[in-house]
Amino acid sequence: MAYKITVLPGDGIGPEVIAQSLKVLKVAAEKYNFEVELNEGLIGAVAIDQTGNPLPDETIEKCKKADAVLLGAVGHPKYDNDPHAKIRPEQGLLKIRKTLGLYANIRPVSTYEILYDKSPIKTERIKGVDFVVYRELTGGIYFGKKGKSADGKSAFDTSEYTVEEIDRITRLAFDASLKRKKKVCLVDKANVLETSRLWRATVDEIAKEPQYSEIEYTSMFVDNAAMQLIQWPTQFDIILTENMFGDIITDEASVIPGSMGLLPSASVGAGKAMFEPIHGSYPQAAGKNIANPMATILSVAMMLEHFNEDAAAKAIRKAVDSALAITFVTEDISKENAKSTTEVGDWICEKI
Repeated sequence: MAYKITVLPGDGIGPEVIAQSLKVLKVAAEKYNFEVELNEGLIGAVAIDQTGNPLPDETIEKCKKADAVLLGAVGHPKYDNDPHAKIRPEQGLLKIRKTLGLYANIRPVSTYEILYDKSPIKTERIKGVDFVVYRELTGGIYFGKKGKSADGKSAFDTSEYTVEEIDRITRLAFDASLKRKKKVCLVDKANVLETSRLWRATVDEIAKEPQYSEIEYTSMFVDNAAMQLIQWPTQFDIILTENMFGDIITDEASVIPGSMGLLPSASVGAGKAMFEPIHGSYPQAAGKNIANPMATILSVAMMLEHFNEDAAAKAIRKAVDSALAITFVTEDISKENAKSTTEVGDWICEKI
């Protein structure tokens, strides 16, 4: 089997972690008898610098022709710190999600014993954490109508959702839960927001369908969920939520394991999928060969699961676990005898 993958290294440490993930991908492909055809494109600040556009048309075409997209990171301080910048790297990220119809962001969160002391949360609260957030990605306030008054003294952002948008991600989350612990928690603000009431009504009806009768379905207001995520994170298995709430909840959840350098993600839609680490571009570390490549490597594992190359995905996860077990890691995890980005990538390749 051959897979066409468009690679978008992006900004900051993106190219460095992508380079290691591609090494791992090629080793896995050779061992498990599949082929990959790689095609690189521009996105983010590097794309603005070269073309004036955070997501050039050429990149979009490459992504449309691919079986999957592998993304590094997007963002640069010269745009982030300029409130008047009309073109921003993140616009490329929003556009690619919308253009490819990537309506569901899937973020697994697990804890590792080696990182218990790195987490800001007490060890007894995070032991055994293993949940997945399903965040709706192409609707809500980020994509609604927005504007500013002529005098600049007022502004508005509109949040809109349709039953169809809610239905499709809900079914993804519920179907996934049947293969896990059969627990889904909807996070919303149905006591205040009309869009949340539509979410609540739609998900309530889907939960009643016979194929989902075994699922323990609950709902929680987002403010309470934010608190519960820190107080009792092991209660969750699958969290289902809208775009902005999901953005906030997933960033909060990312601190639980103790390092964002271990958290992968997938953004999926009708026939298209994109895989990326959840961390940012970390420009301060760019070019220093110190960035943790494991989240990007685990994103490759998620991509291979998407292709049903389960044996290869399992081998990658096992290799990462082995590296963590012997503390063969970058400085974000252990400053004592820290390894470089390249060394970690090479070790995982050898283990596979």
